[in-house]
Amino acid sequence: MEWRDQGAVLTMRPHGESSAIIEVFTAAHGRHAGVVRGGASRRMAAVVQPGTQVDVVWRARLDEQIGSYTVEPLQSRAGLMADRLALAGLNAICAMLHAALPERESHPALYRHSIALLNALQTPGWPPDYLRWEQALLEELGFALDLTRCAITGSREDLAYVSPKTGRAVNRDAAGDWAARLLPLPPVMLGQGPASRIEIAQGLAITGHFLTRSLEPTLNGRPLPEARHRLLDLLARE
Repeated sequence: MEWRDQGAVLTMRPHGESSAIIEVFTAAHGRHAGVVRGGASRRMAAVVQPGTQVDVVWRARLDEQIGSYTVEPLQSRAGLMADRLALAGLNAICAMLHAALPERESHPALYRHSIALLNALQTPGWPPDYLRWEQALLEELGFALDLTRCAITGSREDLAYVSPKTGRAVNRDAAGDWAARLLPLPPVMLGQGPASRIEIAQGLAITGHFLTRSLEPTLNGRPLPEARHRLLDLLARE
């Protein structure tokens, strides 16, 4: 069994004395693990860091085996280490993909979106992009939010809340006495105007709520990855 693909490294852990097991989110083969011979060496350790864009060849005798990778670096994102917030964003993206996606299942649209976001971390103003990426992740998992019209009246005007049960928008008048039980819907999630950090925090509270629900069978009562919490904490401080 053999294939070649490109992708971003999500995780790396030592294996034996000198090897490493890496997970790569690939364009055609999804989240896929493999052994890198010599991956724990000083030279290769820099290549297989989370976030690095790589060209990989995977080989195994049988398809169900973990197999081995031959890895060639395409793009290093080590420069993000000088930016604490961007590095937190990179770690959150890798951790969420690792936690959310089934192994060896192709997600081409999410792959393109994820690579675009990893590239955007090198420029200012990317936090709203991260929020939209979490919305796309929810959609990929089959839990898309419906923010196009009010779930009660059908109106597209003055949408101000999201139902924590259905993920559908509710307008201000229709919410009435139930407003306190709903999630505030920031304008940035409706594509309106520049986003403040408060709005981004409100948006991530919404996506976090539904990601926790959608990943409940996988998380088994555990919270979302710590890397995501660190990102939210840094965004709050900023």
